[in-house]
Amino acid sequence: MAIKNYKPMTPGRRGMDGYDFSDLTRKAPERALVEHVKKSGGRNSNGRITMRHRGGGAKAKYRLIDFRRNKREIPARVAAIEYDPNRSARIALLNYADGEKRYILAPVGLSVGNTVMASATAEIAPGNAMPLTSIPLGTAIHNIEIAPGSGGKVVRSAGAAAQLMAREGSYAQVKLPSGEVRMFHVGCWATIGQVGNIEHENVEIGKAGRVRHMGIRPHVRGTAMNPVDHPHGGGEGRTKGGRNPVSPWGWCTKGMKTRDNRRTQRFIVKDRRA
Repeated sequence: MAIKNYKPMTPGRRGMDGYDFSDLTRKAPERALVEHVKKSGGRNSNGRITMRHRGGGAKAKYRLIDFRRNKREIPARVAAIEYDPNRSARIALLNYADGEKRYILAPVGLSVGNTVMASATAEIAPGNAMPLTSIPLGTAIHNIEIAPGSGGKVVRSAGAAAQLMAREGSYAQVKLPSGEVRMFHVGCWATIGQVGNIEHENVEIGKAGRVRHMGIRPHVRGTAMNPVDHPHGGGEGRTKGGRNPVSPWGWCTKGMKTRDNRRTQRFIVKDRRA
């Protein structure tokens, strides 16, 4: 896939980049593998906004992705590489030997006609799923389970890849894209390779309208508000602050650690900030 640059015909087009979609082989999704999802607009079941700056956006149906890869020992042929509006990565349509069809994340190097399989004895090739106990050390992996059988939860965005560093007893050490080294149970499954669409990070949005298409509403700075609306508001003219950055409700927003999960802290071997 390559990034295309638009001509600066308008101020919004100036500096804008986009996909050329040359890596896609099919436009319409598999009808049996899509479903309608109602948008919440950031509101909970009581109708109250619990996630600000959400709403609008282009309509998109959800593609059912097989993160579990629980169809074991059955080979599947890659039928198409498709676009998924719900994620940054591309998805691959698999046709299994028994006739079933499923979507998976498309890794780098996977193309139409390739054969993939989820098996402990599978070949070390992009798209094959294996347990961590069967993957050679140093292999790039993605779509890793946090608990055996729970389905892939981490390393799923475009261009992401983790590396299997070591194995000792019932746990394996995996270096995540953030630099964090974390322990995973050797019974957890992962997919070989790096997630595709690695040029995603180079795309320049270019104008505010494209952000609205993603369902993200405008964010107003606190210093631009009145004192009644935000702790940073008010003042004669523009102010630089005077207090630590806080949210509209006075919560510290920079520098304060927000992770407080003592149950899983023991699995972190090296912190990503180290």
